[in-house]
Amino acid sequence: MSWFARQGDRVLRPKQIAIFEACAIGLISALAAVSLKQSVLWLEGWRVGLTGIYPAWLVLPLVGIVGGGLSGLLVERFAPEATGSGIPQVKAALGYVPIALDLRVAVVKWLGTCLSLGTGLVLGRQGPTVQIGAALAAQLSYWTNTSPTYQRQLIAAGAAAGLAASFNAPLAGVIFVIEELLQDLPDLTLGTAIIAAVVGGVVSLGLGGRGMIPDLNNLQIQFSVAEIPLLMVVGMLGGLVGAICNRSLLASLQFYHDRFHGRSLAVKIAVAGGVTGIITSLLPDALQGSRDLKDFLVIGDIQWQTAAWILVSQFLMCLVAFGSTAPGGLLSPSLVLGAALGNLVATGIQSGYHSDLLPFNPILSSPTVYALTGMSAVFSAITRRPIMAIALVWEMTAQFDLILPLMIGSVVAYLVAEQLFPDSIYQHLLTRKGINIERPNLADRRWEGLIAADIMQRRVETLASQMPIEEAIQAFARSHHRGFPILDEGILVGILTQSDLAALPSQLWDLNTPLSKIMTKRVITVTPQDTLTSILHLLDRHQVSRLPVIEGRRLVGIITRADIIRCEAERVSSKISLLKPQPNPSYLVYQTRSPATGKGRLLVPLSNPHTADLLLRLAAEIARENDYELECLCAIVIPHASSPTETAVDIRSSRQLLERATAQGKIWDIPVHTQIRVAHDPASTILETIKERHIDLLCMGWQGKTSTPGRMLGNTVDTAIRQAPCPVVLIKLGKKLQNVSQLSAKNELLNPQSAVEAMLRLTNLNRWLVPISGGPNMPYALKLLPALISFSRDPEIYLCQFFDPTNSQPDLDNLTITADFVRQYLSIPTTIRPLYSDAIAATAIDLATEKKCDAIILGASREGLLQQTIQGNIPEAIAQGSDCTVIVVRAATSESN
Repeated sequence: MSWFARQGDRVLRPKQIAIFEACAIGLISALAAVSLKQSVLWLEGWRVGLTGIYPAWLVLPLVGIVGGGLSGLLVERFAPEATGSGIPQVKAALGYVPIALDLRVAVVKWLGTCLSLGTGLVLGRQGPTVQIGAALAAQLSYWTNTSPTYQRQLIAAGAAAGLAASFNAPLAGVIFVIEELLQDLPDLTLGTAIIAAVVGGVVSLGLGGRGMIPDLNNLQIQFSVAEIPLLMVVGMLGGLVGAICNRSLLASLQFYHDRFHGRSLAVKIAVAGGVTGIITSLLPDALQGSRDLKDFLVIGDIQWQTAAWILVSQFLMCLVAFGSTAPGGLLSPSLVLGAALGNLVATGIQSGYHSDLLPFNPILSSPTVYALTGMSAVFSAITRRPIMAIALVWEMTAQFDLILPLMIGSVVAYLVAEQLFPDSIYQHLLTRKGINIERPNLADRRWEGLIAADIMQRRVETLASQMPIEEAIQAFARSHHRGFPILDEGILVGILTQSDLAALPSQLWDLNTPLSKIMTKRVITVTPQDTLTSILHLLDRHQVSRLPVIEGRRLVGIITRADIIRCEAERVSSKISLLKPQPNPSYLVYQTRSPATGKGRLLVPLSNPHTADLLLRLAAEIARENDYELECLCAIVIPHASSPTETAVDIRSSRQLLERATAQGKIWDIPVHTQIRVAHDPASTILETIKERHIDLLCMGWQGKTSTPGRMLGNTVDTAIRQAPCPVVLIKLGKKLQNVSQLSAKNELLNPQSAVEAMLRLTNLNRWLVPISGGPNMPYALKLLPALISFSRDPEIYLCQFFDPTNSQPDLDNLTITADFVRQYLSIPTTIRPLYSDAIAATAIDLATEKKCDAIILGASREGLLQQTIQGNIPEAIAQGSDCTVIVVRAATSESN
């Protein structure tokens, strides 16, 4: 493979590679568009065919409910980004908004659209093909590891190819990219989009794809200058219909949000499918299929009453489908509404003349001309893209004589609609989601909003003010850092750099001199909320290479020039996970704050009122030992179909739990902060809180077993122990402590003080089993041991280490040194026990049972997922097999400044 890659690099220059990728994108997008079209038509034919066997009033609603429910379930479960049209999502992604576009989104969008449209929902497949093409192109860019700028070009090309293949209109696809999606358009982007659109259109046509409009070669397409005023009337009515349609579509979204609050997406789309089926069953048989309907409106000989009925029914069914956020677009419905409007004007005037309602004989060329003009007018009014409307309809008809009517209709409609309801429906949809994409200076928006909290490194290596110079030199030798913040009792008092040491006067070169004598005491600092502009100004003005970030008296991070470059590169790339749907950020609905008097913060997520008291008690002892404050979090989980910012929730039980925590904090004399967040995913909420509140330690309960296949410690716990940058302590309560915790919860209802006293009387973790190893987590576990043994009246520790059974002379130095440390600094009786066994978990459980241990403290495994699967997850095995309280500790992840 490497040989082929080298040969390819020699043969293909960048532009040649771009042409090849554009052709590939066009081909794949065309295949996706044609297959989607044929699948929708097959399902539609099957649905209509059933009405010849069973009653339409029964078949159509039932098929709509089932198909809509399946579509909604698929989208909600696997790709929430695939709801709705898809064009706003692509537009946002090209505007540097981190919205997922990948193979997962493309597949789910294809299947969801096929189900929703094929079973009767009145929406279009053109919007979804735009998102499918863009998502496939984005996936190609991920596989080839392209630059962010070139990735954006490929996404634009994929969108153009998707639209071109869907309408058989390559020119319209290119104009769509220029007019709707992009403003800054380099030559390479335009060339790539043109090639992809042409390939997509040609492949679609070659595979038998047909546009929305039937062949007009056998019709006389002519009009006279005298018809221009009437064509302008069609344009004005098209603008009015487009403005009303946009307002009604947004009102439909709000209606579904209010009426189906908290319901799943599957329920919403199923209801839309059922209602659409009922309306469709009332239509004549010839109008129950979307393809026949378009042909009927453009070239059919119909009465004005029929055209009016189609206009009203299609408008209502479009509102019903769109408000449910079913996968489907508005481009095709807007063309159908326009054709019905134009036909209604033409046939209505003809009928008025024949009924002697008009005093003069209007000169009408053909209802087809007015139907096509109406298409262009309503399309322009809804999308506010008049040039694209003209090019699209003209390209699908291939009738040059239609250019002037199309221009009149689309331009007049645009002017009228812009006066009645400014901006396109896609812009309103983005605004509704809180996304505001300004056309000017799109590139500058990549840096807009960056603050110190986004840039800083949170794990900071520091030195003490009383540390001698000799130890500081050793610290510089061990680290790649060129400067260290200096702390005095947890408070930032200075900074020491290599330049400070180099400029040190000879008379101060006493290696025992404390750093407080030589450090830079005037430290330039920033707060987490300071903007990137302020940070750059301070770095340039003071000519420093690093800025400590402080919150109150606490050091919470540090920023270097390298951090700014890294963060900006990530922001340009807009990198997001491609492995699963992206949950929305959580929403803070309740919080309390206590005085920020500690040197750090310990986060305790609370959910179970029966174990909350004891978990808080353990966390409080750790916080007291480290002079930390407690941060208590309750997450209220809602379905992915609901928005955290718009969902009403009942916080009474969570608030009662946090009020108990605050009351206990007063008894323990520890500051307690509380917050309640509405979220889709509790694990992501915990990580958000760690970042926003600058958490120094996470302490959370654990059931001791895995709940998700492929996860070593369960969903929320696994995410925390793998991704949290701060140290993590997991606590699985043993049977003894579970009983104590339940009694505490009952006493809490009577008196918080009695609850605490009951815990102190009944909690008795005397005997501790501590298996040690050479990993980085065990030293941190020993650091927490003094706080944990505060529950013991007569503590006793058993230190053990596992050795290979075939090792006759094991190295016991680590075990002996650790035991001496515990005896000297904790004054606790300590027994060492070397163990010779391959079955680590079973042997540890047997030893805990033999010594009647109350608690086991372990370091979290640092092995990879595959190795853990082969060897077994030791902490989980011990937790499941033992009745003891099991505490698993993971030290902070290493990060470089």
